[in-house]
Amino acid sequence: MIKQLLSYFLPIKIYETQSTVSSNLEVTWNNGKLVLDSKHTNYSYGSLEKVLRRGFQQIGYTTILEMKSILLLGVAGGSAIKTLIEDINYKGLITGVEIDEEVIKIANTYFGLNQYKNVNIIIDDAQKYVEIDDTKYSLIIIDIFEDSNMPDFLFEEKFINNIKKSLEINSYILFNFMILNDYEKKFTAFKSKFNSSEFKVVNLVNVEEFNQLLIIQKII
Repeated sequence: MIKQLLSYFLPIKIYETQSTVSSNLEVTWNNGKLVLDSKHTNYSYGSLEKVLRRGFQQIGYTTILEMKSILLLGVAGGSAIKTLIEDINYKGLITGVEIDEEVIKIANTYFGLNQYKNVNIIIDDAQKYVEIDDTKYSLIIIDIFEDSNMPDFLFEEKFINNIKKSLEINSYILFNFMILNDYEKKFTAFKSKFNSSEFKVVNLVNVEEFNQLLIIQKII
């Protein structure tokens, strides 16, 4: 409790570890909340939580409540799952795919991820998982970062096609994108893959400063 109160004045780190995927991981009390950070960016429960919440609001909470199943690629500390279940009251199945087992251990220990009954966490590479998975989803959330970097496979034709095949009619993709380095061109190229009558695309810019959200609805 004392650390939580003091965190309104300065961040207080309570746990730190190394990960082969994300390098440095830290759990910190910040402004009265526990957050999970990598070396250069917030992974969960800080600005990232606000970013994804903005995407959920754009899709519409009522729309999300009617969805049968959600696929989350990139779980980290589980803030997206917490928002879906606790704030939106989503009752359907959430499948979370996370390559970093150390992150899931932290999410269970410090953020109670394992308390949710309608969540199935799979330790796997998202790229490989969508290739073999034949489930159709109402919403696919792409939130994959290695520290502040986004892996190249996210922008490859094969991954994009696998995402497309996993969508139901009237389903959505929510892609959290950080505009750093040379990613602007990659973002434009990714978005262009959905320029057809089959999809409706909405781009939210300057979300929490560096983030953009791409919201794609499959309408036919």
